[in-house]
Amino acid sequence: MSSILRPEDLRPEEPASPTTAAPPPLGEALVEALDGPFHALRARLRREVLTADLVRDPTLDIAAAREWTTRQAQRFADGGYASIGYPRQYGGSGDATELPVAYGMLGYADLSFDVKVGVQFGLFAGSILTLGGQWHRETYLRDALTMRLPGAFAMTESGHGSDVQHLATTITYLPDAEEFEVDSPTVAATKVYIGNAACDARMAVVFGRLITGGTDHGVHAILVPLRDATGTPLPGVTIGDQGHKGGLLGVDNGTISFDHVRVRRRLLLDRFGGVDTYGAYHSPIRSQNARFFTMVGALVRGRISVGGSAAAAGRRAIALAARYALRRRQFPAPSGEGDVLLLDYLTHQRRLLPRIAEAYAYGFAHNQLLQQLHRWDDLESPDVRVERELETRAAALKVAQTRWAVDTVQAMREACGGAGYLTENLLTQIRQDVDVFTTFEGDNTVLQQLVAKELLVDYRDAWGDLDLLGMARATARSLGEAVLERTAAQPLISRMVARAQLRDEDGLPLERGWQVVMFEDRERHVLESLAHRAREAARARPEDAFAALNALAPHMLAASRTHTDRVVLEAFIAGIDDTQDGRAALLLDRLCDLWVMSTLEADRGWFLEHHRLTPTRSKEISARIDALCGELRPYVADLVDGFGIPEVLLDAPMLH
Repeated sequence: MSSILRPEDLRPEEPASPTTAAPPPLGEALVEALDGPFHALRARLRREVLTADLVRDPTLDIAAAREWTTRQAQRFADGGYASIGYPRQYGGSGDATELPVAYGMLGYADLSFDVKVGVQFGLFAGSILTLGGQWHRETYLRDALTMRLPGAFAMTESGHGSDVQHLATTITYLPDAEEFEVDSPTVAATKVYIGNAACDARMAVVFGRLITGGTDHGVHAILVPLRDATGTPLPGVTIGDQGHKGGLLGVDNGTISFDHVRVRRRLLLDRFGGVDTYGAYHSPIRSQNARFFTMVGALVRGRISVGGSAAAAGRRAIALAARYALRRRQFPAPSGEGDVLLLDYLTHQRRLLPRIAEAYAYGFAHNQLLQQLHRWDDLESPDVRVERELETRAAALKVAQTRWAVDTVQAMREACGGAGYLTENLLTQIRQDVDVFTTFEGDNTVLQQLVAKELLVDYRDAWGDLDLLGMARATARSLGEAVLERTAAQPLISRMVARAQLRDEDGLPLERGWQVVMFEDRERHVLESLAHRAREAARARPEDAFAALNALAPHMLAASRTHTDRVVLEAFIAGIDDTQDGRAALLLDRLCDLWVMSTLEADRGWFLEHHRLTPTRSKEISARIDALCGELRPYVADLVDGFGIPEVLLDAPMLH
């Protein structure tokens, strides 16, 4: 059984000699642990970018908020930060992983600024880099990265949101003129919710169906000029302003439609498919379906960035609420010596500490995803399996991080009572702005089904068409080897599992190996039962096919969620193992226990129904959570300092 966390356990050790540097404060050690391999870049961004200039006055009207946001984005570009993660010839480091690292950090600041920067330098410039050829990069990329060429990313249509593969916009080649004609044939083809469109964009990356000689080659992207030098829409281009929204007032979202707009042939972003002067189509990828997913996969950094930004916003909300709970007193203490601090109430600890544990869990998982992106970028030749794994992980974490952020900001607003409802204390603006993160870069429910689909593909590849008896026999032959492939710290986790199998029942819930087995077993059971139901649905009559598959949707969401939980736990374990400071590692180890216990408690119905927990064990888990909250209570200030949020971004009157 784990011992009780004691203050002396986290006291810094005395330097071995007068010349030995003293260990850093605990908060700083936690920052370094949570930053992980990206500490240097994140520290630089804290010093140079995340300043008081990025705190927007929440009373600004739409016009003023948009002007402020554009000005801050220009300042970001003028400082040379827009090229972070781009090739060296365009001012970057050459490490494409740095791009989502940087955008994730901007989530600590104003989210309108974060989104504006993401649209201009991530989506618009990023599409030129990843979907275009050398001519496109040399012609447009530098201007995009300096904002001399403000741009937009026009994918979503009013009739096609998540269903990108069936966009209605057409890009038709006219060989006699050597031009493309971009058209919105119906109202449903109108591009909607397009950032930068209402005011600033002079050009857009437009996604539509490429047609040559009457043949539809599927969705491609083309650069389309939108406005002239005076800002007036060009002939055939109709732009609308979508006005006031539920948040992100600094982002000028708008609509765009095209009426047979002529565009030069060279403006087609043709890395994955192009057209010669005669109208002959060519592509290095034969399959239209594979080509589409390769093209969309090249934009995966945007999805990773959205999850990272949302999680940063959630951590900022926690920091505000935790500091308030360390100041605010309510109701007289039994001793008669003043009132009781909010954070000394178990109910308030239950509100805050599991959220803090989740913040670290998702932080470590995000680092693992970024490292996976780095490995993918370093591949000398394409690897479909590696790419699929990256896209699946990015989708799973985007869902988890954005859902967590929205729920957490609301919980932290409530934890601050009336003070949290005052605009000056920042939480309501964070809540408004982070809301839409669950929708853009992929609706969360759709992404969960995408994750489940990929898990089923992996399951099929592992087990083929075996029935349940066949799977059982195959499992027996493999001597119990896990179907699931561990994603991080594999040798360490295997040792933990082996050690847990030798333990007696006493203290087992705090044995990390037992925790891993519980998460793996749940994921495996959910996936196996989903695979069985999917096989049954595949046998349905054609007229019953939709109903049969539609009935699987809730089960698919469960498969995605249980998979994500297991991946996050493995990342948390790896993050602790990589932590150099012993005090920080000890605190994170206990925080991981709290995250696991809270996750088990939240899904205790499943574990009880499937006889993975007894009622007695279930009650023990809840008692463990209460005890862990008490143990971690003295370190709340250190834990939120460990987020590494600059003080100027936490300057709320309720904390003065």
